[in-house]
Amino acid sequence: MVERGRRRIPEATVARLPVYLRILYDLATEGVANVSSERLAELAGVNAAKVRKDLSYLGSYGTRGVGYDVEYLVYQMSRELGLHRPWPVVIVGAGNLGQALANYAGFQERGFPVVYLVDVDATKVGVQIGQATVRHLDDLPQLVQEGGVTIGVIATPGSVAQEVADRLVQAGVTAILNFAPVVLTVPRGVSVRKVDLAVELQILSYYEQRRSAAAGPPLQAVPAGSRRGASA
Repeated sequence: MVERGRRRIPEATVARLPVYLRILYDLATEGVANVSSERLAELAGVNAAKVRKDLSYLGSYGTRGVGYDVEYLVYQMSRELGLHRPWPVVIVGAGNLGQALANYAGFQERGFPVVYLVDVDATKVGVQIGQATVRHLDDLPQLVQEGGVTIGVIATPGSVAQEVADRLVQAGVTAILNFAPVVLTVPRGVSVRKVDLAVELQILSYYEQRRSAAAGPPLQAVPAGSRRGASA
């Protein structure tokens, strides 16, 4: 649960707020001034009652017949998610995944500039990737202190992910986004979010299998002669 004044925001609600915020950004870009809970629910893939409950934690209840003010909701959610200030990010691992993440402009646009990219491979140290120059992992404590970094991203093989997490924590990082296919152990007070692409694909395959089963077996063409014989 997340504290906000006297109210406690459930983690499930916190997880949905970025989804709502992305939708609201799009609506604002389209010039939409107000949005109903039903429309926001439809776009977010949840029910309207859940949207209203989630927004009530922000102290926003909307107006009957008008809905919610899009601009004000963006302000409320941005404030709640801490997006009123930039959060410098360090990525550990300058392989294909780490480089792709460092080159992704969306992080900078959303307030998460990738200020450092670190690796143990001496051939990568000094290489410019995105807006960051690759530094050696041994420089991590200095970089975290100088850059005011609290968020670290692990883009390494699973075999070294726990060691990397330990070094991030020792350097002062208190929030970790883990792309390695392992479960990390971190001290109390350190937040970890795991992104497992293989798991996400397996979930998609489940829904594809259900969709295929519901559609039934594919229709097979019947030879023309058979059709004539059947009608004789």
